[in-house]
Amino acid sequence: MKKSLLSKLLRKNVSSMQLGGSAIANLIGLIIVGIALQFYLDLRPIFNDEESFVKSDYLVVTRKVTGMDALMGGSEISEAEVADIEAQPWVRRVGRFTASDYEVRAAVALGSSGAAMTTQLFFESIPAEFLDVNSAEWRFDESNPVIPVIVSKDYLSLYNFGFAAAQGMPKISEGMAGMIPLQFTISGNGLSQSFSGRIVGFSARVNTILVPEEFMHWSNSRFGSGSAAGASRLIVEVNAPGDIKIEQYIADHNFEVAGDKANSNKAGYLFTIAVSVVAAVGVLISLLSFFVLILSIMLLLQKNTKKLQDLLQLGYTPMQVSGYYIRLVLRVNDAVLILALVLIFVARLIYLPMLEPLGIEAASTALTIVAVIGLVALITIGNAVAIMRHVNKLWRLHE
Repeated sequence: MKKSLLSKLLRKNVSSMQLGGSAIANLIGLIIVGIALQFYLDLRPIFNDEESFVKSDYLVVTRKVTGMDALMGGSEISEAEVADIEAQPWVRRVGRFTASDYEVRAAVALGSSGAAMTTQLFFESIPAEFLDVNSAEWRFDESNPVIPVIVSKDYLSLYNFGFAAAQGMPKISEGMAGMIPLQFTISGNGLSQSFSGRIVGFSARVNTILVPEEFMHWSNSRFGSGSAAGASRLIVEVNAPGDIKIEQYIADHNFEVAGDKANSNKAGYLFTIAVSVVAAVGVLISLLSFFVLILSIMLLLQKNTKKLQDLLQLGYTPMQVSGYYIRLVLRVNDAVLILALVLIFVARLIYLPMLEPLGIEAASTALTIVAVIGLVALITIGNAVAIMRHVNKLWRLHE
């Protein structure tokens, strides 16, 4: 009865319009935050897929070849330049391409007739941690010299849809290519030796023909000229794909990025910025709603100052007096939370069918739910603390 009487006394002067305005602002902010976060989570597989058009954690950097470089042979990247790139804040790590320093000929047997198709090739190697192909055969043993090779996926496409189509030859899948026996003949330094080889994978990250680093070092020391050369190319893992600072650095130092990675990087970078800005706007609106609700409650408490002082003099504790307003805030924020989550999931049901052509599987909603609940909890706690501080201030004045 005492509690009911207290509620009736404090309910007067409560402005439904002020509470409703604050609730609507909070609702809009939570919806913006929730949709932005969930949209990013649903699209994140595109950014993690190595074959995605916006996947761009790795850049293949080369020196821009000028007419003088072509004549003088000065297109290598020096160790000092490598160290400078490694020191940049947007770089995670740098790997060096090592090129073969000898002549390579590859042969593929054509059926049982004994005829073979031969061509000149080149080899390059990079550290294994930069590979996007995981194969147990990626190793070289001098006692059993079989050369494992990783080939660019672009090369297979060129063969299937260019050479094979024009010559009436059968197309080859990745699995079939791995079954084709290869014969490599390496010549240099007055020596010549044949090796068996096979394709153990196809890379979407680098456009070259890769062999293990241990084989490259061994073969260059055996068949190469023995002269040390700088890195022919670099593979750079970046921590901020699409950052304008990367493009500026590349241009200022006369480098270039292989393929269209520099442009495709911008898609992921701009998407991340856009999502961050939208989420920041949502958080800002939620914070504004927090201050609007605080202002509404403070105005209400100010109007009821005399009434609150009388209640405190009658023996009501500050917790009993502030409890009504805290429960009011809880009810408003709980209703906003439930409605916000419902509308977020409705919006998600609308945009998910638009993402199906991209082959995207819906991500978990757990993080979004936790984030929205956490934001509402912070707003509610902030409101409760402000109310209690104001009532305690009146209590101290009463004492």
